[in-house]
Amino acid sequence: MARTFVPGSRGISGHLEEEERDLLRKVFGDVIQMLEPEARESEDPLVALTGIDPHAAPPRDAALRRLLPDGVKDGDEAALEFRRLTERSLRESKIGSLRAASLLLEGSELQLNSEEARHLAMALNDVRLVVSERLEIRTEADAEAVHAMHDWSKADDLEEYLSVLYNFVTWLQESLVQAMAYELDRTPDAAGEGEPS
Repeated sequence: MARTFVPGSRGISGHLEEEERDLLRKVFGDVIQMLEPEARESEDPLVALTGIDPHAAPPRDAALRRLLPDGVKDGDEAALEFRRLTERSLRESKIGSLRAASLLLEGSELQLNSEEARHLAMALNDVRLVVSERLEIRTEADAEAVHAMHDWSKADDLEEYLSVLYNFVTWLQESLVQAMAYELDRTPDAAGEGEPS
């Protein structure tokens, strides 16, 4: 069974069972697939080089739209222009974190430095966004119904399975973020380190 993440002298440590690691790798892979841009046969090499995507448009899939939201509010044209300038790099950044997080799950004992912890936290957050959209969590009542489902063995349908997955990933992310916050709090300010008071 997974254990909470703990900060220590060698970084943040955690433990996941093989089945839990397999599950996370699978859902990370699913989200990567969602984020992979559509291949275009005759893509301009300059477009690929600059990361600007003149064909970018708001995703039809609501879960993907949670991962790639509009960057500008109150203005469809401005939002679309911002998306064309930034969406490709955002997709690549998220895919990079999801792949890095998958690689961290090779062994049951996790020992994370700050960059690895950041990649894992970002990957877990993206999974939560997708699953919460699939579960259509909109109100406190929706959230309470989802949080009531914790036992994998009692999950009889897809919604219940996704609810348990959502709760597991949420718990894991909260544990990791708390450990990261503790690490930040105890890291001395580099600018002031060693200066007389």
